[in-house]
Amino acid sequence: MAHAPAAAVIGTRFWTVPVARAVVALVPAALITFNANHSAQFGLLVFGAFALVSGLVIAGLSWLTVRDARDRTLFVLQGVVGVVAGVLALLLNAGGLGFFLYLVSVWAAVTGMLELFAGIRLRARDRTARNQVARDLLIVGIFTAVLALTFLLLPPHAVVSVGLLGAYLAIVGVYLAIAGVDARRGLASSSTDSDTP
Repeated sequence: MAHAPAAAVIGTRFWTVPVARAVVALVPAALITFNANHSAQFGLLVFGAFALVSGLVIAGLSWLTVRDARDRTLFVLQGVVGVVAGVLALLLNAGGLGFFLYLVSVWAAVTGMLELFAGIRLRARDRTARNQVARDLLIVGIFTAVLALTFLLLPPHAVVSVGLLGAYLAIVGVYLAIAGVDARRGLASSSTDSDTP
């Protein structure tokens, strides 16, 4: 399995994961963009809903589309972290700016590292040019890790922080939508190529 093509490791229907994640990210991005209330409580509610739904999507769809058990565990773990962070944000939505910054930072650091690790593992298995999935995992992992660093380093300010979360969700949502379309083509051609002698 160490040299199996990407489609053999993650399955040809994995493209549904980035597409669903894109939709889940773009909805709260629009909510933040078109809402004048950028309070910490609003940020926690929006982040909580996003993290919860995104975690369920990642865990559920990855369980169905990732063929390798170790890789599947990474994605499911990433989903579980999202669900836990989402539930905490929703239940403790009056926790204030400090809690918002801390929770988003921890979520972004953990899920960003898991996504980076999944991308590195997948890239090591398939170094062909058509392995866009590994590249996309790495890029989204970097975006998410940068969000964690930004929240840790910037001076605390609710409007700026909630706005940055909205910008992150918009960027990642658009990127994942494009990545899903590319993955659908790439995984389909990998599957066809692996079927031919």
